[in-house]
Amino acid sequence: MTNTELDQSFPALLSAQIRHGFTAAQQYLAAAVYLDSNRLPQLAKHCYAKSGEQRAHALRMVQYLLDRDLEIHIGGLDEIRSTFESPRAAIAFLLETEQTRSAQITGLARAARGSGDYLGERFIQWFLKEQVEDVAKMTTLLTVIDRSTNDLFDVEDFIARELRAPQRVDNATPRMAGAAKN
Repeated sequence: MTNTELDQSFPALLSAQIRHGFTAAQQYLAAAVYLDSNRLPQLAKHCYAKSGEQRAHALRMVQYLLDRDLEIHIGGLDEIRSTFESPRAAIAFLLETEQTRSAQITGLARAARGSGDYLGERFIQWFLKEQVEDVAKMTTLLTVIDRSTNDLFDVEDFIARELRAPQRVDNATPRMAGAAKN
């Protein structure tokens, strides 16, 4: 977070994070297409799924602002990278973006706590937990790629075997804007 961002309120930072979330969704989509074009269906499938997850995270933030009757601005995206030197470079880049997003989410938690916005602090806790998981998965994936000694078939096998999306129920998951209301 820059000094300018530190001076902003939690809702303003959350609005900026919505843009980062939609950018992340598009970045994962671009990486998925790159991996698909290199005939790596498991890596591509993983990135397509992560794209949907990032979009859902941004929509959860939108819903929070709607629920709090706070201003929302949906704007453009940051620049998207769509070409990479190699599949390893694509995953390394995505790991970097996850680490950046972790710092952004941590900054949101700090801003909420610092301003006494305990509702905002409670809301952002779920995203902190998600970021720990996301960085760990991407770190593991990059480690597996590095250990594969350029045999991407082994990486594809690892993803199919080990990184299947678990069907977990998390009752603490914030609602997503546009989802059916209960």
